[in-house]
Amino acid sequence: RLAAGGWLLVDDAAQADVAVINTCGFVAQAKKDSIDALLEASDLKGQGRTQKVVAVGCLAERYGEQLAAELPEADAVLGFDSYADMSSHLTSILDGNRPASHVPSDRRRLLPLSPATRQATAGSVALPGHGGPAVLPGSVRASGALESAVLQSRAPESVTIEGPVPASCPRVIRARLDGRPWAPLKIASGCDRRCAFCAIPMFRGAFVSRRPSDILAEARWLGERDVKELFLVSENSTSYGKDLGDLRLLETMLPELAAVDGIERVRVSYLQPAEIRMDLLDVMASTPGVVPYFDISFQHASEPLLRRMRRFGSAQAFLELIDQVRARAPLAGIRSNVIVGFPGETEEDLAELESFLTAARLDVVGVFGYSDEDGTEAETYEGKLESHVIAERLAHFTMLVEELNIQRTEERLGERVEVLVEGIDQDTDELTGRAAHQGPDVDGATILRLPPEVQAPAVGELIAARVVGTLGIDLIAEPA
Repeated sequence: RLAAGGWLLVDDAAQADVAVINTCGFVAQAKKDSIDALLEASDLKGQGRTQKVVAVGCLAERYGEQLAAELPEADAVLGFDSYADMSSHLTSILDGNRPASHVPSDRRRLLPLSPATRQATAGSVALPGHGGPAVLPGSVRASGALESAVLQSRAPESVTIEGPVPASCPRVIRARLDGRPWAPLKIASGCDRRCAFCAIPMFRGAFVSRRPSDILAEARWLGERDVKELFLVSENSTSYGKDLGDLRLLETMLPELAAVDGIERVRVSYLQPAEIRMDLLDVMASTPGVVPYFDISFQHASEPLLRRMRRFGSAQAFLELIDQVRARAPLAGIRSNVIVGFPGETEEDLAELESFLTAARLDVVGVFGYSDEDGTEAETYEGKLESHVIAERLAHFTMLVEELNIQRTEERLGERVEVLVEGIDQDTDELTGRAAHQGPDVDGATILRLPPEVQAPAVGELIAARVVGTLGIDLIAEPA
């Protein structure tokens, strides 16, 4: 949208007129990182071309006026409703105007309570990543990005607009910002679950699926632009299709995505254990091109504590689910996240969690220490633990899962893997990529060691290899 409005993305913040910081409002550390990025961008003002800093994203949506009051370094705080006309907002801000800061509200109230009636009104609500009703002259191609900040500079003569899109085809409102051989592809947004510790539904809104035709159109667009792996993202992928009248839509759509020209891999993220269907496991495990990768949100293993969290399951139920996955795909990658230090957590709860993690043999586990989130049910709970107790539990379980994850990695010695080449490690000059069980950025990598006589493959190639060593949770592999 910004490129179509005459803006050019630049790599160097010092060459930008305005820095637009896409913030995160999920947990305390993510909020701190977002504030640090805003302050870092603000320090550039007056040193080069950068004149203004604008906060967008979930932290801006969640706190709006409060964030603006506490962070005067930001020249504007814009919520999701501003995205469709972002170009006009930035132009006005550069002209010296300060728009009214976003006023937060519970976005769950913007759509009907019944999922079946949401699609009829979803077009009237800002749903970041869904495309929306904006009409563009064509699909936009731009280049350059920073991971923590998207930087814009006015240079209309430099913007490239691709050829017109037929009126009958969905328009892809997206730009490729880097040369990675994988790309996230949003399939839904929002969440209808009411986990006691989580504020996401309040600022992301009710669950809304993107229509399969839009997802497939974007997949084809990405396949035409050298993307080899699609990473399907949402707050809850197992709910996909419920507001479209068919909870099996994900199972139906996965083979179609895997068949898109240019696409070699499809990866699904964020599965809720209480909603996982055996049919979905069957499709994920047996469809060529869909990698056997299961990102399952367990959060804990103690049944009493899970109920207090407003979640379902138990250590036994979760182990049985893992058995179901491995019965279908013995070499599947399984990752999860857990929270320690939740109000009322006992030593018995911790022992149950430790026993579960030891038995589960998960590939990767993220461990988070509990922190109160504004507006959540858990914020009102009694039985809060002292911060030093939470820190001790966090440290213990972090060390535990590091050791368990390393052990799981070592179990893969001798396995045949297919590695998607992603680049060259600048420190070692070794080729790096990811095997099927390794998700982007956070699940470790595979280091490819090639014999001198073998020509190095290009980024985006899939290489058959055998695991010959490990380095922490990373694999070392040689071409098979």
